[in-house]
Amino acid sequence: MKRLVILGGGESGVGAALLGKEKEYKVFLSDSGKIAQKFIDVLIHNEIEWEDGGHTESKILNADLVVKSPGIPDHVALIKKLHKATISVISEIEFASLFTKATIIGITGSNGKTTTTMMVHHILNQAGLDVAIGGNIGDSFAKQVLNNNANYVLELSSFQLDGIEKFRPHIAIITNITPDHLDRYDYKFENYIASKFRIAMNQTSEDYLIYDADDAVIVSYINTHPIQSTLVPFSLRKKVENGTYLEQNNILIEFNNRDIIMSTTNLALEGKHNIKNAMAASTVAHLLKIRKATIRESLEGFQGAEHRLEQVLTINKVKYVNDSKATNVNATYYALESMNTPTVWIVGGVDKGNDYSSLFPFINEKVKAIICLGKDNESLFDAFGNMVDTIIETQFMSEAVKIAYKIATPGEAVLLSPACASFDLFENYEDRGQQFKAAVRQL
Repeated sequence: MKRLVILGGGESGVGAALLGKEKEYKVFLSDSGKIAQKFIDVLIHNEIEWEDGGHTESKILNADLVVKSPGIPDHVALIKKLHKATISVISEIEFASLFTKATIIGITGSNGKTTTTMMVHHILNQAGLDVAIGGNIGDSFAKQVLNNNANYVLELSSFQLDGIEKFRPHIAIITNITPDHLDRYDYKFENYIASKFRIAMNQTSEDYLIYDADDAVIVSYINTHPIQSTLVPFSLRKKVENGTYLEQNNILIEFNNRDIIMSTTNLALEGKHNIKNAMAASTVAHLLKIRKATIRESLEGFQGAEHRLEQVLTINKVKYVNDSKATNVNATYYALESMNTPTVWIVGGVDKGNDYSSLFPFINEKVKAIICLGKDNESLFDAFGNMVDTIIETQFMSEAVKIAYKIATPGEAVLLSPACASFDLFENYEDRGQQFKAAVRQL
């Protein structure tokens, strides 16, 4: 019996443990931190050996195969020891893919991947296909593979892609690439770009790579690196060959045959970035031969991801918008771009060396006041202090929302779009978003 060691006791690790047990591995799961009780209960129920609060190396270095949590960097001492011992260390995505022959649609990018993943899943579901959603969203891919679905739509982070060897999605999407997580990539943007493109590394000419042809970073990489996939571009700005583009506000797909999918005025989600997400999702559906009426109806009814430009409430004619998932500047750029009224902007958190200059035109044009919500707001004051009349700092979400309530007047908006990670004051971006929504509801 082969020994499978799993490092990390979160969603992906426990999913891999369940799949490993099903496939008759001897499974041991180890987490250096504390495993959540809900996962401990699953491990005990399934009689899977586990430990938390540290790694017992003697139980790990005798593995035949190691599945590593995407949160563990490769430079950690234990991972180096595993590599030195020539023990294969892979991601849960790679492990799960070994046990399915299903059609896989893999979606990555710096921003937009959650919404695009949910859109694709929604269309396929509405079309009556047997489809599951997983990866970086919902249940882990490994846990889903236990259900033997015919199609999987996976949101994939660069960290998950770093741990693949043979993983091959039939359809891959790269939504966009902007600097993010550079601390994991030796502060070299080119390393991060290469990581994203691993999604296509095992594809053949029978597979498809859908990409944003307006993104100079993506286009440059494609033009300078060999890619085997059939390339399918999409663009807001220009007509593209064998791809998807806009013509008089209609999403038009020109691949094998010419199809007008729908008018962008009927999209349920607002903003140019959501037109791009809809283009990518409808291209997938077109490649899978789904009826255009189904695609159109699905996109007209799609409500979007929680914490991504989520309309919370309108109070005294002031709209409150939760964009807590905007953990980098590029995501906040899209949020501010989509605002069409004067906006009180709540921003801040763990600044990952952010360059805020791309936001300046929106600050001048749309932002009425800034509320800085973080332990250290110095970089925000440096960047925006001279651009707005009102800039205030706080370390409490409830206080931030109360301040915004006092500042905003009817016809305006309050936007939480932090442009930063959440770990200084919150557990994660979901916790931050939930606290924002709770504070708004208490007004």
